[in-house]
Amino acid sequence: MRRVAAIGELLIDFVPQQKGCALREVTHFERVAGGAPANVVTAVSRLGGSGVMISQVGEDAFGEHIIDVLRTGGVDTQYVFKTSRANTGLAFVSLDATGNREFSFFRNPSADLFLSPEQITPEMMTDCAVLHFCSVDLVDWPVKEAHRRAIELAQQAGMMISFDPNVRLPLWESPAACRAAIQEFLPYANIVKLSDDELEFVTGCRDEHEAAEKLFAGNCRLLLITKGGDGSAVYTPHAEASYPALEVEVVDTTGAGDSFAGSFLFQLVRDKVEVDSLAVIPARTLEQYLEFSAKYAAMTVARKGAVMATAEEFEQHYAE
Repeated sequence: MRRVAAIGELLIDFVPQQKGCALREVTHFERVAGGAPANVVTAVSRLGGSGVMISQVGEDAFGEHIIDVLRTGGVDTQYVFKTSRANTGLAFVSLDATGNREFSFFRNPSADLFLSPEQITPEMMTDCAVLHFCSVDLVDWPVKEAHRRAIELAQQAGMMISFDPNVRLPLWESPAACRAAIQEFLPYANIVKLSDDELEFVTGCRDEHEAAEKLFAGNCRLLLITKGGDGSAVYTPHAEASYPALEVEVVDTTGAGDSFAGSFLFQLVRDKVEVDSLAVIPARTLEQYLEFSAKYAAMTVARKGAVMATAEEFEQHYAE
């Protein structure tokens, strides 16, 4: 089975031990290795696929911890570099009564921002089917051009390009700056993953079908939309499918979208889907993909932190 590569931020999430209060009121936090791209390739690896992470951490204990956690999750970390120029990024999180989050980021700058295009090499794409990225590291630092270089190499290798904008406005000087960066990189993507509250911000369309049509005018051939309690939907130029949300007690929504995206990419690679065949996946197959990913994400939100289930845990849970 070919690999899924991801490029982008690695950081430590400090998740609250209390729920239902504002960030300023939280007194106790728990350290959790984080970063949306890393969550995605961890999900792929835990499900029995192969994930590789391209990023950079500081020469500090937090960076070592992130690498240890990725390796434990089965992720290839040979392209996670270390730098003395900055420390590993930190994010403090609070959870409201429904498990939704408020963030405060500490990365002025952080080590990942210094990842340069010169560090991105063709061998990183060896035996890879997908390159996945988000928008957090598309800021005006060397890492933005590192993304551009990685995408160029992935395209040359015939890989699918997957983009989850994963909008985090507190990291940007303005919403307009965030939107501009996303719009700059959207044309590269064959697969776009959005949450329902990002749909209009990213595409300018409130209606899912209109958003899909707009994206399909470019290189996008599959739009995946997660909608929390309203389930999920997927669109290609020739088919669409939806799946309802599963009833589950939500403990923490951290990593929910990443686990959905990672498990969806896992299925595409498992079934040997290529760029040219994305648009012709049958509707019934798309629905099966959504069901699998909905069930996988439901396990993630039932746990504290972005803890991705293994294939064995997944099978046992739903067998019971």
